[in-house]
Amino acid sequence: MLKILFMGTPDIAREALEKLYENAYEILGVVTVPDKKNGRGMKIAFSPVKEFALEKDIEVFQPESLRDNIDFIQRVRVMKPDVICVVAYGKILPEELLNIPQNGCINVHPSLLPKYRGPAPIQWAILNGDKMTGVTTMYMNNEMDAGDIILQETVLIGEDETTGDLWRRVSKIGAELLVKTMQQIESKESIQRKKQSLDYTLAPLLDKKMAKIKWDSMKGIEIKNLVRGLNPFMGAYAIYKNKKIKIWKVEILENSEKIGDIQDTKPGQILIANVKEGLYIKTKDSVIKVIEIQGENSKRMNIQEYLCGNNLELHTIME
Repeated sequence: MLKILFMGTPDIAREALEKLYENAYEILGVVTVPDKKNGRGMKIAFSPVKEFALEKDIEVFQPESLRDNIDFIQRVRVMKPDVICVVAYGKILPEELLNIPQNGCINVHPSLLPKYRGPAPIQWAILNGDKMTGVTTMYMNNEMDAGDIILQETVLIGEDETTGDLWRRVSKIGAELLVKTMQQIESKESIQRKKQSLDYTLAPLLDKKMAKIKWDSMKGIEIKNLVRGLNPFMGAYAIYKNKKIKIWKVEILENSEKIGDIQDTKPGQILIANVKEGLYIKTKDSVIKVIEIQGENSKRMNIQEYLCGNNLELHTIME
């Protein structure tokens, strides 16, 4: 079996590591980011990959930096991994590390490259309202997500699917695709390396500024995609009477007859707000129905539960 050094951090990486472990590959070690302090108590939190490695008694490495880290690079050379598998590690690998394994460094990337190079491909696929995305395994080089493609699998995106929903599905698909890639390498099959075109799309980290709903300029479908794309990692929000309200799920009202005449209403205006009917807000071109919401300093809840304890005044305009 191949001897693998695994590099990764979040749950999407843990899924891949678990799948390699279940398929009896020899995991020489796991490289993940340094521990962080999280939560109100600022407790030390391990990455999901580290948690799994500790459970299985796999050696864990947590270098602060890889570049010019002579000790770590030498340690990897001594290990002599057949391949290095990288899944959402979060750091760029220096060339000295890329050149160590005889079978190269293999990356699992949650998009159909060359589309969505960068750290947030799942989020941007949802934000842009894409109907389809995918997973790619590729050989790594010294450019970001630009290596030769090995395998790809297409994934259809549901119209109500959130980043969290898609993340969970893609995690499993990516793990399976990585195992298939390892099997190809192990069997000495002639792997079809496909060069990426230069026609690529960047998927940068999300900026908190983009989370605010712009009622004046955004269409209903754009608001829905923003809500889906930022669920559950950030949350889209609106301002009501100087208070931030996060909106976690919406529907676009297909037939506005139940609302009545909305010709003279303004984007962001509250049209209906009661426990029986729910919450409806005017957008630039349509009406959205809010399904799940979170008040300031409160918890997420369905709209009926929220309206039981909170009064939203009709005709008020959300900022």
